[in-house]
Order: sequence, then structure tokens, then C-alpha cells
Amino acid sequence: MSKLWGGRFQKQTDKLVEDFHSSIGFDQRLYLEDIQGSIAHAKMLGVQNIISIDEANTLINGLKELQEEIQAGQVKFDPAAEDIHMNIETLLTAKVGEVGKKLHTGRSRNDQVALDIKLYLQKETKNLQKLLLNLQKNILKIASENLTTIMPSYTHLQKAQPITLAHHIMAYFAMFQRDLSRFADCVKRANTCPLGSGALATTTFPLDRQMVASELGFADVTHNSLDGVSDRDHIVEFQATAAIVMMHFSRLCEEIILWSSDEFGFITLDDAYSTGSSIMPQKKNPDVAELIRGKTGRVYGNLLGILTTLKSLPLAYNKDMQEDKESFFDTIDTLAGCLLTITPMLATMRINKDKMLAGAQGGFTNATDVADYLAKKGLPFREAHHVVGKIVFYCLEHKIAIDKMTLEQFQKFSPIFGEDIYSSIDLQTCVNKRILPGGPAPVAVEKSIASGEKWLSDYRHRNI
Repeated sequence: MSKLWGGRFQKQTDKLVEDFHSSIGFDQRLYLEDIQGSIAHAKMLGVQNIISIDEANTLINGLKELQEEIQAGQVKFDPAAEDIHMNIETLLTAKVGEVGKKLHTGRSRNDQVALDIKLYLQKETKNLQKLLLNLQKNILKIASENLTTIMPSYTHLQKAQPITLAHHIMAYFAMFQRDLSRFADCVKRANTCPLGSGALATTTFPLDRQMVASELGFADVTHNSLDGVSDRDHIVEFQATAAIVMMHFSRLCEEIILWSSDEFGFITLDDAYSTGSSIMPQKKNPDVAELIRGKTGRVYGNLLGILTTLKSLPLAYNKDMQEDKESFFDTIDTLAGCLLTITPMLATMRINKDKMLAGAQGGFTNATDVADYLAKKGLPFREAHHVVGKIVFYCLEHKIAIDKMTLEQFQKFSPIFGEDIYSSIDLQTCVNKRILPGGPAPVAVEKSIASGEKWLSDYRHRNI
């Protein structure tokens, strides 16, 4: 076929170059955004008397028909037309005749693609936000049902202090809360319309850029035409946010993998979100969690890829920027896939509360509370810490837990100990006394849950 840009060329593009050059294989998923942008552009051309109102209506009606045909699977895109923009224009011209060639008046593929990506990013980010909000709702449900489910916390993967599962899972709520805020910021900064930037220097046609921006739901137009066609910050920001989300997924999945092992036994994953072994019949593997953990590297790679592509590009548009889309689309698909599986995996797992409690009862998780007990009785905390260190060593030698020591044994280390030491270091007491905001006491976590529910409601109202 004759290229739409082929007027100054005397030879056809080499077939190898044509295949290498074509992006329709992946950018066809931008067809809806391309048509939406073209409809707004055609409408504006008519209002501005750049083309007649009748011509504008012909273009708009033709584009709407074309959209329906694509959605019905009746259209086959042509690789020879290179990209989605030229495919749409070629198909439109075949449908409405010569007037189709007027659609590109005052417009370049450079500002078209910048527009399409921004529209697509906003749409897909909102979808991801909805999926992440659903995950957050499930986390709040798990927390609400496990306010008194005692478990050990860890530093260095060594037992630290007793907390509750509600407190632990709410840490991930906080992480995803920040991720949702990052997505909202990303959409906010992508909310400027580049159409009208032209190839890089706008155009002499009297376009109404604000009208087009308003038609497409943008808050404003871009304020520099060079930046308008060459900016891909929004893709970088999206990829960075997605990478942070995946990092949080990976941390959560690592704990799910550990907790589902026989050594921990804190949870049992539902059969629907586990797999078996081809040789070992007893195996029940946490493959969903492992695969999400593995896909984190894929999303990291996509972020590094776009940063590397953009790092030394001169203004304005360069063909290198065609490489912005495949990794962008892959990150969207990967993140959506992970969200669609991690949410029901968490919702269907069984919490083994007795195992969690048993885990907290070992490893001297109440040792800090023994030191706090002595400090509250007047012993400087650093001295109290030293005393309790000796107690722990004694218990290790005699293979007993701190709360199984007799009062006489306690008083060998300090005469300050009284009968109240036992109630002070009971695991339930250790948890319930930590009532500071953000702490593990049920009363504190209940406030965090209530605050989280309100935040989700407000966020959905503001951003979705």
C-alpha cells in the first residue's frame, strides 16, 4: 500500500524494515483512545471552521462506526500501515471517502500517540486502583476477624515480640494505601492534553486546544509543544509505582510462602490457589505466591527499560520512543493479573490460630516486657535489659520459658520481681497494653481499621 507519508520517497520500504518498523502488533490496543481523540479533534476542526460542520460530522460518524466494527472483531489491521493511527485513518478514508484525509489536519502522529498513551494510562490506572481497593477491603476483613489472634513478630526473621495477625496484616494495608496515593498522583500529572502540539511546534491552523482537552476530560493542555510530544514521565512514574506495588506484593507473598510451610504452619492455602508435584504426592505448593514474587523482577525490568530508553534522547520525538509501549502494556497486564489472584488467595486461606499462638509462646517474645516491668519498678532500662539477658540465658540452659520460672528463680536475678510479674508478661497482656496509635492492641487496631475504611471510601469518591 502507498504510505500516507510517502510523497518524498521514490522507493518502497524494504519488507524487513517494514516488519521491524511496524508497531500495530502491540499498539492496536490503543484503538479506542485513538478514535476518542480523533472524534474530539474532528469536532473541534468543524467548530473552528477549519473543515465544514458536515465534513466533521461525516468523520465523527465514520469513526463511531469503525469503533463498533473493531469492537465486534470485524476489522483486520494492516502491518503495512505501521501503527494504530495510520490504520484508523486508512480504514476511515476507505469508509467515508476523501474527507477522511482531512482528519489529520493540524495534527501529527507525535501528539496523537502522546494523547493515546495518556488516555490509556488514566483508564488502566483507574482499573488497577479498583482492584487494589478490593484487595484493601479483603485486608480489612482479615484484620477485623483476627483482632485477638496472637502471633510472633520478627526482626531478622528471629522471633521478636507478640503481636496480632490483625496488626501484622494492617502493615500491608498501610503499604498499599501509599501505593494508591501514588497512582492517584500519577493520574493527576498525566491529566494534560498534548493534542495540538503537532510534530513539535504546534500548527498554523487555529485549533482550540482547550476545547479538545475538555472533550476528552483533561484538566488542562500541555504548555510546551516540545514537552507535549516527547514527555513520557507519566509512563516512568506509572512503572515506578507499579514496581513499588510489586515489591509490596513480593514481601507479602514471601511471608505467605513461609507461613504455609510445615515449619511455620500459620496458614493453610486453599487448594484452588495451590499446586502439586509431578513426583511427590504429598506436596501442596504455594505456586501463586511464588509466581507473584517472581513477576516482581519482570516489572522492575520494565521500569529500568523505559528509563534506559529515555535517558539520552534529544528533544523532541525519536523512534526510540516506540519502545515505551510494550513494557508499559506488560506491566499493566502483570499487575492486574497479580491483583486478580492475590486477593482471592488471601481471602480463602485458613488461619491456624493455635499454631500462631504456639509460635508466640516460644522464642522469649515477652522478654522485652520483663525488661519494661523492671524499668517501671525504677530500674534503669539499660540495667533491666542486662538482667533480662541473663534470665534468657538461664532459661535456655534449663530449657524453660520465662513465664514458667518460679518467683524464687526470678528474684535470684533481681529482688524487684513480685507476683505481678506473671500477669505483666502474659502474652495477651503484652499485646493489650500496647495501646499507642499504630500499636498491636485490639483497641488500637480497631481504630486503624475504622480509619482505613473511611480512607478507602474517601479515596474511591475522589479518584475512581
